[in-house]
Amino acid sequence: MAEVLRIENLKQHFVSGKGIFKKGYTIKAVDGVSFSIARGETLGLVGESGCGKSTLGRTILKLYEPTEGKIFFEGEDITSLSTKAMRPLRKDMQIVFQDPMESLNQRHTIGMILEEPFIIHKVGTPEERKAWVKELLLKVGLPETAVNRYPHEFSGGQRQRIGIARAIALKPKLLICDESVSALDVSVQAQILNLLLQLQKEMNLAIIFISHDLSVVKHISDNVVVMYFGKVVEMGPATEIYANPQADYTKKLLSAIPITHPKDRKRKRRAGSAPNVA
Repeated sequence: MAEVLRIENLKQHFVSGKGIFKKGYTIKAVDGVSFSIARGETLGLVGESGCGKSTLGRTILKLYEPTEGKIFFEGEDITSLSTKAMRPLRKDMQIVFQDPMESLNQRHTIGMILEEPFIIHKVGTPEERKAWVKELLLKVGLPETAVNRYPHEFSGGQRQRIGIARAIALKPKLLICDESVSALDVSVQAQILNLLLQLQKEMNLAIIFISHDLSVVKHISDNVVVMYFGKVVEMGPATEIYANPQADYTKKLLSAIPITHPKDRKRKRRAGSAPNVA
């Protein structure tokens, strides 16, 4: 499979507490992360809140300029590209956020929201764009009549479908899902995960799925990267990570997964102590 993204020793450091009489200190949000992902693959990026996984996702998209390291998209080094030079690539690299109420413009109808990517990138005529908007709604399981309604008129799961529709509008090659099901009920989570898998199959999408919940990541990921305080503590095929975790921190995360079947409780691993990688 063709490689879509490769990052090498990527770092994102922030200086905090700096002032006239303060020197400030460095927060190493992302500290030397490397991995690659190919078309049609899902990479699960997991760890506790504050471990740097969301910052890593935004750095990959160059919403934050990296402190150090390299970002290659389809073989091209995009690390130092300017905002203007990045603009044509934006349609190929999209993100779905955790809270669609914050990421969707509450004053715009769903039709306006979904048409916006086509307008920004100057794709299609007004008639074509309106037809594409209806196709997008059907693709994510929403009725065409949604075009004239507003985000607040939909449930959380429906709003996330709208966010996904907007993200796939320009047929991206890489989709980053940042905690995009964590605020949803379990039954709705399953529906959204199934939708993502369906779209991935149809569009041959590479997906980076960011989550603190290993039980969710298990059902969607081909490979898993476990982060702790900005560093990677374990990485590999999902089946191996779940069957035979090597890092104590990974074992701790796995032990926190709720066990619903009595027989499974016997196989539950005991948590190890978290590694010192700060």
